[in-house]
Amino acid sequence: MSQSQQPIVSMRQITKRFGGVTALQDVDLDARAGEVLAIVGDNGAGKSTLIKILTGVFQPTDGTIELDGEALTMNSHADAIERGIDAVYQTLALADHLDPASNLFLGSELTKTVLGIRFLDNRKMRSEAERVLADRLGVHLKSMDAETSSLSGGQRQAVAIARAVYNKNLRILVMDEPTAALGPQETARTLKLIEVLREQGLAIILISHSLDDVFAVSDRIQVMRRGRRVGTVVTRETTRQEVLGMIVGASEMAEEVQ
Repeated sequence: MSQSQQPIVSMRQITKRFGGVTALQDVDLDARAGEVLAIVGDNGAGKSTLIKILTGVFQPTDGTIELDGEALTMNSHADAIERGIDAVYQTLALADHLDPASNLFLGSELTKTVLGIRFLDNRKMRSEAERVLADRLGVHLKSMDAETSSLSGGQRQAVAIARAVYNKNLRILVMDEPTAALGPQETARTLKLIEVLREQGLAIILISHSLDDVFAVSDRIQVMRRGRRVGTVVTRETTRQEVLGMIVGASEMAEEVQ
């Protein structure tokens, strides 16, 4: 799917202060349908704070957010989900002792009523889990009965993503370090999942320390440094060296040397 030029969501002049500490200062961000926007930067650059504002976990001290050109205010992560914005964090937040279907519907279980008594509809949850994994992600697990702890890293990632995309309103998905601690084959599978979701028209925001991953799947790269946006570049028009230079502040270092 070709990416839309009109952003789904626009963040403008976002500033976030925690007491006397300024975590973000005047940061902009645009996310478009059918696009992977990578956000890169060293630890403490402000990536996580920016994303937590986008997903309703934090509220900005200053700045505005627009969704489809209209002002957007969110007071919780639930507000963000309702508006089609969700995130899959590095921790995945999966219950290892539960099976994949139970994890996918954790907190929003499907039920059925028999003789006036409500029961969990385990059969429907399993069939729905199989459907969304297969139809949306192209993933087929060997067993839907196994504990999630027995799945590979890539399969666990797929379950976490499936939980997010089961929301029919989902339009923007943040993925926080999705390949961290994965081997080469599992990393390749996870990057393929990102490409699949982009082709379905989602706006994907990828936070990653791996420039290899970023250059493999992203359309644009936004570089953060010390709580500010250093710049945003088109991936195919830049190089790893240029992006790395923006991350470490090569131009600032050169000016100091002079």
